Amino acid sequence: MTTATTSTTSTGPSPAAEVGAEIGPFVRETGFDNWNRYAAVNDEFVPIHMDDEAGRAAGMPAAFGMGNLQWSYLHNLVRDWVGEHGRIVRMACEFRTPNLKGTVTARGRVARVEPGEDGATLVHLEVWTENAAGRPMAPGTAVVELAAG
Repeated sequence: MTTATTSTTSTGPSPAAEVGAEIGPFVRETGFDNWNRYAAVNDEFVPIHMDDEAGRAAGMPAAFGMGNLQWSYLHNLVRDWVGEHGRIVRMACEFRTPNLKGTVTARGRVARVEPGEDGATLVHLEVWTENAAGRPMAPGTAVVELAAG
């Protein structure tokens, strides 16, 4: 499981903090080009992300993307939704299905809303990435704090 506590703040419109409200989507096409750029930033040139044969040798159908790239898509989804009106308090996800070449979509939904400190609102989110077939790959959670007012 990947978990982080952050103080990320972003710009954007005020989010709808109502239980059941959908957030996203955040959509990316993935494949060797994306994975290579991500590897360059993180010095993560691992054959399973660069070569289909290496991916198959590792027991997958082909090469597959980095889990932390999906993690970054979830962070972008939540940060874009929160906008300038709040901050990400905590996020977690589990990598359950590999990111093979194709479309990855990050989505979310408001699961719970509760009062925070100093008039702020804490919003609990269900978040996930899914492949082009709509199959969840990395389910997770996030907690964001929306400023009072």
